[in-house]
Amino acid sequence: MLGIPAPHRAYLLGSARVRARQLIADRARHGLIAVTCRDPRYPEALTHIADPPIVLWARGMPETLARPAVAIVGSRAATPGALTIARQLGRDLAEAGFVIVSGMARGVDAAAHLGALDAEGATVAVLGSGADVVYPREHVPLAARIAASGAIASELSPGTEPKRGHFPLRNRIISGMSRAVVVVEASEMSGSLITARMANEQGREVLAVPGNVLSGKNRGSHKLIRDGARIVESAADVLDQLRWPSVRPSPPPGSKSLQLNGLEETMAAGEPYSVEDLAVQTGQPASVLLADLGALELAGRVLRTAGGQYVRLD
Repeated sequence: MLGIPAPHRAYLLGSARVRARQLIADRARHGLIAVTCRDPRYPEALTHIADPPIVLWARGMPETLARPAVAIVGSRAATPGALTIARQLGRDLAEAGFVIVSGMARGVDAAAHLGALDAEGATVAVLGSGADVVYPREHVPLAARIAASGAIASELSPGTEPKRGHFPLRNRIISGMSRAVVVVEASEMSGSLITARMANEQGREVLAVPGNVLSGKNRGSHKLIRDGARIVESAADVLDQLRWPSVRPSPPPGSKSLQLNGLEETMAAGEPYSVEDLAVQTGQPASVLLADLGALELAGRVLRTAGGQYVRLD
């Protein structure tokens, strides 16, 4: 087998079994649950891909893994508008009954997870590290919130540090356990396109949010649309594509009921604020503030200046 001499092959298999027994014995110490492909909590959709993981190490509520899911992925260096859209899609699709799956990266991934949490729904973060190793480190609080009502999952053994080669591998899990993959703001070199390609190969629906043609940040998304991906303007487009019952939409951007973490009240009218200033005053991370500022900007209640500061409008 694979040209490996029988004695060496037996040694390797024996070592692997010992390592597996150690991991299973230590899983409680890591706060993890081993969900094998024979476990009813294992995502059924994942069993139909070409190379399903034998085991998913999960933290939180592993039964979440088996529920109907939609993946939302996109740029790490996302614009405020993209963060707002990703968060709204996460919220509305969670309200419709889907688990929101993403990779807990900066930008669109984090916004999608937060949207599901806004709706008190469930979300799953699939990591390119061990399920007990949070990356990026600034998302430790977000990981705790995800695990409280959903799950952190990885096929990598506990303690595995993030490496570049791990992320394409985890992308096949994100797409494989989902009924559809929605791409929000992806450049030509975006890793989200890997997830979209894998989704196509796995027979999953691929959808994309169109965006600004001048910045270059949406060239990957627009290529997906040219290649046949469905355009997404709201969660209703995703639900229609999946023939899933519709859901009450979020309030429109101009709604007077828009209140985001007291952010608008923190800002004195006419005074410029940087994201760093607002982070100090509100105690909120920059990723959350950028999404909220983007929503207020779309509602015409906050103006972003040329210098990158924000001004509340009365």
